[in-house]
Amino acid sequence: MADESVVTQQKSEGNGQMWLSLVAIVTGTFVAVLNSSLMNVAMNKFVAVFGSDLTTMQWIITGYTLASAMVIPMSGYLGGRFGNKNLFIYSVAGFTIFSVLCGLAWSANTMIIFRIIQGFAGGFIMPVGMSIIFTTFPKEKTGTAMGLWGIAAMVAPALGPTFGGYLIQNFSWRLLFFINVPIGILAVVLGKILMKESPRTTGLKFDTPGAILSMTFFGSLLLALSKGQSEGWTSLFIVSLLFVAICSLMLLIWVELGAKQPVLDLNLFKNVKFTISVISGSLVMMAMMGGTFLAPVYLQSIQGLNAMQTGILLMPQSIAMAVMMAISGKLVEKFGVVPICIAGLAVLGITTAELHLLTADTPNHWLNALLTIRGIGIGVCLMPLTSAGMNAVAPEQISNASPLSNVLRQVAGSLGIAIFTAIMGNRQIVHYQHISESVAVDSVMANNTVSALTGEIYAWAVDRATAAGAASSYLAGFMQKEAYVRSIADTFYISAIPAFICIPFVLFFIKRKTPVEIKE
Repeated sequence: MADESVVTQQKSEGNGQMWLSLVAIVTGTFVAVLNSSLMNVAMNKFVAVFGSDLTTMQWIITGYTLASAMVIPMSGYLGGRFGNKNLFIYSVAGFTIFSVLCGLAWSANTMIIFRIIQGFAGGFIMPVGMSIIFTTFPKEKTGTAMGLWGIAAMVAPALGPTFGGYLIQNFSWRLLFFINVPIGILAVVLGKILMKESPRTTGLKFDTPGAILSMTFFGSLLLALSKGQSEGWTSLFIVSLLFVAICSLMLLIWVELGAKQPVLDLNLFKNVKFTISVISGSLVMMAMMGGTFLAPVYLQSIQGLNAMQTGILLMPQSIAMAVMMAISGKLVEKFGVVPICIAGLAVLGITTAELHLLTADTPNHWLNALLTIRGIGIGVCLMPLTSAGMNAVAPEQISNASPLSNVLRQVAGSLGIAIFTAIMGNRQIVHYQHISESVAVDSVMANNTVSALTGEIYAWAVDRATAAGAASSYLAGFMQKEAYVRSIADTFYISAIPAFICIPFVLFFIKRKTPVEIKE
């Protein structure tokens, strides 16, 4: 009886430390994701403060994204070499230090440089945090742990636009970076105290060719995807980047398949469940990023809301995602991965497709309700799909599987935004042509509209010729706006496709019952 009580006490203490370590991981993840979402609303402020242009200041976001994606593949080696706990703590600490330097930046160039280095430091936070979860928690608890961890990834984007807009309007842009400092310090202290020491692997050799090729591939691909629309997909710059990406990918596959200790273990794709998990998670990321990208565009460009108002309107969606992520693990434990994920994907696909009904005067409460239901679908399926794949991997391969899964989902998200941006631009041109053909300049309807507008403008005490010119411009603007709304609606409809494609893949997670042998 005494032995049993000791075992029970040790088990409860282990469980307690396990959940406490999750607090540190969630805190570190939260500060990294919050910082990225804060930047999205501050671009115009940075342009004004540093006297630069928007194209240059976009590198505050692009540089961080590229840097973090480039170092993710190396997290497996560094986690094994120095221990996942130490790597996580140093990554959060580095992120926090460069947050201070970004807040003290005195020019556009110093800001961009500090952000890129911050990306190199913070790129390890999410993959290493995931590795710690899957090596610390038993398989039956990883779904719940991943759901709680996912809250940080959803709550931070919900708070980012609103909180960032408030800080910029009422205080200083520097607080966008200084706000990370207390949260980062808290994450470091919690990690040091609450996380148990991670085992280290001796005799590891760094795969230098694989690291260089992976950084070249992911860096050039993500840069091409982020700049393709602005530079032009057929421009020499973008074509060159895509050529470098393809060549480096082919060399990367050749090098990694022959390496004894590869920086990216491509042999993991021999595991069918892991491969299906990565494909499914990437498709969900594409569908999710479609809405994340399109909804703010519609609210700000069509309905004229500012960043803070947009953030408040979109907050219920992110809260719904966070809540469902928190309970998705429990739902999977009760009903299984397949029915829960199919239900979530169906909700995601149907609600996204329904957003094709958007018009210029769509009520915000209808849009908010649909986006919130959509957020429930995302929250239900995203983390269970990831957990199902990671649970299928052997414990000693977790440190390699986590960065591979993370970086491919990040690429999928960037690819989704690039594709949907291109589709939206193309559909806008098509719709404008259709509207122009339907409303000819010499038609009765067009003439009546121009005449009515001319009369209204003429009443403002301007001459008749100026009023007529302004009226024609207004009419062209109305047509352009209508084409823009229709292009956004079409793109929403197309962005639902990845969610529906994902549903058949989920069926691979069905557990077949092994036949019971009947003994004679």
